[in-house]
Amino acid sequence: MPEKSNQLCLCSEAVFKSVFTTHFKTLRNFLVFKFKDAERADDIAQNAFVKLWENCGILKPEQAKSFLYTTAIRLSLNMIKHDKVVADFQWKTQPGSTHAETPEFLMEETELKKQLEKAIADLPEKQRVVFMMNRFENQSYAEIASVLDLSVKAVEKRMHLALVSLRQVVKNV
Repeated sequence: MPEKSNQLCLCSEAVFKSVFTTHFKTLRNFLVFKFKDAERADDIAQNAFVKLWENCGILKPEQAKSFLYTTAIRLSLNMIKHDKVVADFQWKTQPGSTHAETPEFLMEETELKKQLEKAIADLPEKQRVVFMMNRFENQSYAEIASVLDLSVKAVEKRMHLALVSLRQVVKNV
């Protein structure tokens, strides 16, 4: 009996190697397709297998595939967030990154901001509420629909109409 449980243990070298052989290539290809970066896909797939090995004692071999894909997606998203933070920091700290805006540019920017604020205020209330909840409170359409007791389609329609109205303001500037 101990021999059989050892064969089914993900921590055994043979089982882990089998899982690696079965899933590495498809996981890597999935990541390349999803995130369009082959080098990162290799790194993330390898890191997912490292995490699998670190958790081999609590996982069964049949759980390996879903664990790998979930872990790989999380690692990818964390890497994207990290890249964004790095890029934002670099942009803010580069000596030439502060634009020397002309007074005319600043005046136009202020005027556009005022026009957009007025356009948002002039939206019909139902559209304005949906727009504000989505764009300023970062709520999803489903969350908005739940709060306002509407269908998601109704929220989508209101948001669409609000954006059409606001695009007219921007187009006229």
